[in-house]
Amino acid sequence: MASIYEQALGADFAKLHPRIQERFGFSSTDGIASIGEGVMEEIWYSKRVAIPLYIGNWRHIMFPQGGSQIPFTIGNYAYSDQFGRETVTWIRTFKFPQKIRRFDATMIYSRKREKIVDYLGTKQHLAVELNISAVPGGGIRIRSGQQRFYERFLQFRFPRWLTGEADVMEWYDDALDKYRISVQVNNPLIGTVFRYAGSFEAYFIDTDKQAIPLDARPLREERRE
Repeated sequence: MASIYEQALGADFAKLHPRIQERFGFSSTDGIASIGEGVMEEIWYSKRVAIPLYIGNWRHIMFPQGGSQIPFTIGNYAYSDQFGRETVTWIRTFKFPQKIRRFDATMIYSRKREKIVDYLGTKQHLAVELNISAVPGGGIRIRSGQQRFYERFLQFRFPRWLTGEADVMEWYDDALDKYRISVQVNNPLIGTVFRYAGSFEAYFIDTDKQAIPLDARPLREERRE
């Protein structure tokens, strides 16, 4: 089975660096997961959005804390969710000196929308359309688009001025022999509200022998895309 990123990129998937293809090329049928361990050289947030970030932190959606040289891990597990959709987790853990922060997401490929939909947080109440592209040098770029809120019977699309528009770059640095990642979240009115950048090494584990951790899955899965 093609990974959700292969489905989104089509022929452009072949333009990715071989190590990026490894990290983004597996599916639930492969029985593996990618575990990354590294250091964030910088994590920064705007104090103007501290309250929204604090609220988002309750469901593992960003957080109001910054620092430098912060150890982190990222777990990418592929599985089929309760609706039969191919799903990939993004479980990011940031180990600050006095606090551990999480930023969780699960991604699916939506045939209806013909692109990846990213569910943020532990209860998949925030669905974000993603635009995926290959960039020169073999990196992958992920940019957020429309954002929708789903909670019980409530559903609506966020106006652009209320959203944080994410721009994610991941590439492989052959000189360092490490993956590098850069994330910046901007608001049309405020400007940059959150960013981080760092590097990591990654290895694969056998999920047939080592089950997907319970805390890697969302507490609730949302059918609406």
